[in-house]
Amino acid sequence: MLAAILFDLDGTIVNTDPVHYQAWREMLLNYGLEIDETFYKSRISGRLNPEIVKDILPQLSPEAGVVFADEKEALFRQKAPNLKPLSGFSELLAWTDTHHLKRALVTNAPRLNAEFMLEVLGIKEAFDTVVLAEACIAGKPDPAPYEAALQRLEIAAEEAIALEDSPSGIRSAVGANIRTIGIASTHDPQVLQEIGAFMVIPDFTDLQMWTFLNSQVDKDLIRVE
Repeated sequence: MLAAILFDLDGTIVNTDPVHYQAWREMLLNYGLEIDETFYKSRISGRLNPEIVKDILPQLSPEAGVVFADEKEALFRQKAPNLKPLSGFSELLAWTDTHHLKRALVTNAPRLNAEFMLEVLGIKEAFDTVVLAEACIAGKPDPAPYEAALQRLEIAAEEAIALEDSPSGIRSAVGANIRTIGIASTHDPQVLQEIGAFMVIPDFTDLQMWTFLNSQVDKDLIRVE
């Protein structure tokens, strides 16, 4: 029985990667590093800031790394006052309401960014629970954030569908044994499928997704009858 949809935030509900890319690019130029989109996708996208900074700027102390990351996220928020959700997102929210499904947000985004994006998108009240990776024992790609969401919603993995755009996010959801749909807003669809997404779509208007979701609630209705 389908009981909940679990949403990633960056790249899934809203395509923030172009803004993050510009913020990282500007910040890293101060250290003589000029990155391109390939570098961003392979070394930055979907990862937690402490891991990224340790990897790219190993010369920084942990304290300096925190300051750098905070400045980068402040720059992101400065550049992102007009974010819009992916096409079909509001319709998907309405569909979950119609079918009385729970919703969780599961994100690697820092708390200030998550709160900022939910405010800008007008969806602060849209989720039954919000799971921040920084509050878990580990962030994505570890399954801990998704396991925390299942626990908070009091459901089993087979009762949920996860929506994710990044390799690390898909590994996290699949690692928690959740059926995962890949959102190809930022990464190659084939890569997302190879990692474990059972379906890959460009956005929430995709007919394949709607056919699948409706088949899940139709099954539930048949069982009840």
